Amino acid sequence: MGSVLALSSAPGQNWPFSTEPSPSRWDAHPAHWDSPPRWERRDGRLPNPGSFHSLHRSCKEVFPQQIEGVKMILNKTLSSFFKVSHTLHLSAVSPSYYRFHVEHLQSEDCSKDKDAPALIGEIDSSGSLNAHALLHITERVRARTVFQTQQSQFVTWQFESEYRGNDFTAAVTVANPDILRESVILVAHFLQSVSSGLVLGGELVYHRGRTEEGGILTLAGQYSRPNWVVTLNAGKGGAHASYYHRANKQIQVGVEFEASTRTQETTTSFGYKMELPEANMVFRGMVNSRCIIGGVLEKRLTPLPATLIMGAFVNHRGDKLQVGLGVNVG
Repeated sequence: MGSVLALSSAPGQNWPFSTEPSPSRWDAHPAHWDSPPRWERRDGRLPNPGSFHSLHRSCKEVFPQQIEGVKMILNKTLSSFFKVSHTLHLSAVSPSYYRFHVEHLQSEDCSKDKDAPALIGEIDSSGSLNAHALLHITERVRARTVFQTQQSQFVTWQFESEYRGNDFTAAVTVANPDILRESVILVAHFLQSVSSGLVLGGELVYHRGRTEEGGILTLAGQYSRPNWVVTLNAGKGGAHASYYHRANKQIQVGVEFEASTRTQETTTSFGYKMELPEANMVFRGMVNSRCIIGGVLEKRLTPLPATLIMGAFVNHRGDKLQVGLGVNVG
């Protein structure tokens, strides 16, 4: 749950050539927010199912991220728990921008900082600010606050709390509460481990305003084995199904199906990830039912602390081409 824009369960993804803006890095939880793989058992008990928002994460990480134009990313680690990054993006399709990103995370080396908050902020050249804070209140209770502005206007203010039991996770989110306009968005999540590989749960989204009021219920299920994961979300807003499979140490594949009742559209996508450790390269490719084919190659430029990123996406139906080149330093 990165922002109020993601609170609805209606499936959808920012495909290449989409008119919707790509999500920022801050929109996702840090890696330490999630629990170990669900097929791992502890002392013979059922594992914790993790967070609702990470159900499709294994499959989504296989697909390439859109890259267009020229992008330069400079990362600098100032300490074991404090780092910053600078991003410069030059594009002929979308507005160019500069983005400053800063993170203050919990130190994994010092136990005394275990419950310290994680602070993440991001501001770009247009004056838009994204910020959130993560706090481990107890070993089982976590809280999260998100604020987002677009230039001089607030667009998102969101508060989330999550409780993780031995074999279940429950979370409640309050987004954009406005007393003057009498509007609010409430989201409730629940996941339960039924067996060592089966997880069942659901999401309830409730919206209230002066002129409208409604709710959307989405049911979710996931079955996991050591080498593959099947996940399904289905509700009034649509359906989202994914399949992830690790063929070996080098190759991973994923298949996604998304259907939206609002747009009356369906999309099927196939993606794969190939890792070549000997060549310090990672390649991700994808093809979907919208006749879009794309791929991104990441090459580690050893011994330099830099990664070269090259990508291209072709929309055969729309007769469009996007090519991107990037360098990630640090």
